[in-house]
Amino acid sequence: MIQDLIAAERRELAALFESLPPSAWTSPSLCAGWRVAEVVAHMTMPFRFSTGRFVRELAKSGGRFNAMADRVARREAAELSREALVASLRDNADHPWRPPGGGAEGALSHDVIHGLDITTALQLERRVPPVRLEVIFAAMKPKQIKYFGTDLTGIALRADDLDWSYGTGTPLTGAAQDLLLVLGNRRLPAGRLRGEPSARFTRA
Repeated sequence: MIQDLIAAERRELAALFESLPPSAWTSPSLCAGWRVAEVVAHMTMPFRFSTGRFVRELAKSGGRFNAMADRVARREAAELSREALVASLRDNADHPWRPPGGGAEGALSHDVIHGLDITTALQLERRVPPVRLEVIFAAMKPKQIKYFGTDLTGIALRADDLDWSYGTGTPLTGAAQDLLLVLGNRRLPAGRLRGEPSARFTRA
C-alpha cells in the first residue's frame, strides 16, 4: 500500500519536473543552498548508489552524511542532464529504497518533503493527496522532528485542510503540506501560514 503511494508520488513529480522550463532548474528551492537541480539530484541519489558506493562517498566526507549529501548533490546536478534526473525519478518509481531506520513511511516522507521544497519555492499549486500526508504524519515521531532541528516550543500546529494537529501552545495554522514543511524546518513564502508564530517560519 505505502509503496503504491511512493510510486505515485515519484511519477507525478517526474511529470511535473519534466514540464519545468530550464530556468526553473536553477531557481532556489526551500533547501538552504540548493537549487531545484540539486534537490532532484539528491532525491534520486539512492537509485544510483550501491551500498558500497554510498559507504565510499560517506568516508570521503569523514562520515558526515549532510556533508556527503551536499557534495554529491552539487556534483550530480552539474554532471547529469535534466532529462537524466527526471528519468531517474520516473524509472525508479517502484524502487524499494528505504532511509536508514525510516521504513516505507520514511521513503514517502523523503519524496513528499523534497517535492514540496521545489513546488512551494516555485509557488506551483500542486497539492499532495491527503492520504500521503496522513501516512507521513501518522508515522512521524518526536525524534524525527528533533532531527530536523525545528523548535516548536509553545506552538500548536493546526492543519486547516486535514484533521491533524501537533503540539500545544499558540496556534500556527495552514495547509497540512505547509505544516509538514514547518516540521522539516523550512521557511515558507509569505502568506501561507496564519497565527502569531508565522513570521518565524516565513522567508524574509
